[in-house]
Amino acid sequence: MTSSTAQTPASGGGSSPPPDHLGHVIFITAAAAMGGFLFGYDSSVINGAVVAIRERFDVGSEALAQVIAAALIGCAIGAATAGRLADRIGRIRCMQIAAVLFTASAIGSALPFALWDLAMWRVIGGFGIGMASVIGPAYIAEVSPPAYRGRLASFQQAAIVIGIAVSQLVNWGILNLADGDQRGELGGLEAWQWMLGVMVVPAVLYGLLSFVIPESPRFLVSVGRTAEAKKVLAEVEGSKADVDGRVREIEHAMHSETKSTFKDLLGGRFGFLPIVWIGIGLSLFQQLVGINVIFYYSSSLWQSVGIDPTSSFLYSFTTSIINIVGTVIAMIFVDRIGRKPLALIGSAGMAISLGLCAWAFSFTSGTGDDITLPDPQATVALVAAHTFVLFFALSWGVVVWVLLGEMFPNRIRAAALGVAASAQWIANWVITVSFPSLSDWSLSGAYVIYTVFALLSIPFVLKWVPETKGKALEEMG
Repeated sequence: MTSSTAQTPASGGGSSPPPDHLGHVIFITAAAAMGGFLFGYDSSVINGAVVAIRERFDVGSEALAQVIAAALIGCAIGAATAGRLADRIGRIRCMQIAAVLFTASAIGSALPFALWDLAMWRVIGGFGIGMASVIGPAYIAEVSPPAYRGRLASFQQAAIVIGIAVSQLVNWGILNLADGDQRGELGGLEAWQWMLGVMVVPAVLYGLLSFVIPESPRFLVSVGRTAEAKKVLAEVEGSKADVDGRVREIEHAMHSETKSTFKDLLGGRFGFLPIVWIGIGLSLFQQLVGINVIFYYSSSLWQSVGIDPTSSFLYSFTTSIINIVGTVIAMIFVDRIGRKPLALIGSAGMAISLGLCAWAFSFTSGTGDDITLPDPQATVALVAAHTFVLFFALSWGVVVWVLLGEMFPNRIRAAALGVAASAQWIANWVITVSFPSLSDWSLSGAYVIYTVFALLSIPFVLKWVPETKGKALEEMG
């Protein structure tokens, strides 16, 4: 996630024949990745409503932060329950439940009658986000032909950053229709209500697409529907594929694998095994550099330093485009130059960018919403914030999830990933709820704190993070 989610490690390679209808396989993958699109969209769309919600319900920074972060509570619960639920009722049924939750959240968030009501619908939307963050990558990995799995698995991350960009573009368009006023009336509703309600469209589309894509062959085998599993495997891997052999492989893997538990993670001097602490550290640093401040609060941030509302939304959208560009760069280079070098490049770039933001924001004058920034410093802040997003996206935004999918030994991978993902949601929540109060105290001081975490991530990577490039999963230990 930007706001970030646990992804199933993609195992690529293999010499299986190409599927007869690769376009259909891509369609299946893209349909499943719509959950990632909704994840990105819902995570960012609140950005366009921050100022209006504050005014509409007359709330302070702390209460506002709790509403914005409310979705993260649902995310944690949804992510924690999705895997087990998917094993019981299937991946497709989980997608449909997530689509219903997304749809209900969009409608409820657009029509709240009180602040607690809005927070409740945000939590419900978070359930959907958490479920989609687990089910989407797992389903894609399970239906992708081995020779194409790596490339198809990247659809999920791409969908997330595209969802962020589209939400900000939609917000910008609605704001223009409302003459730059988040509370301007459009068709009987205020502009910010339309911003939150428009998510109904992709949510319904996600639900409809789930009815036209096949169930995961792994789930079908697990519930004894072997004939259906063979049909799906032939459809996605090609008619020349040895579907009987693939079914035997799935059955063997399911019988031989052991489910890791929380107890398996214990045993080090400080409770967890050292490798688990490294995973937790990666998750914490990814969030504590403050990346989600850019996507949750960017519009109100730019307005607070004197940029008019319409322009602030445009700047928010450009950061999303840069996020997409950075993600593509990471996908290109993560297997070429390695995980650690890319993370170190990102840490250095983020530290410099955040330091420049802290310097620029130290020149603000005024109080509350009525603060200004001199033109030279405003330019530096704008460029530095965009540069920060670029360096994050081309490094920690992708690298952390690659490392978490690869670095743990097989026997503890599932449980360790769960702990690391939980740490990330918690850190995300801390940053989200603390920023309004920090910015009220000192906007520059908030960015100094993020700069310190970016700097600390450099020795952390150098000393403790293993390089997993080119290693088989079985080599991790």
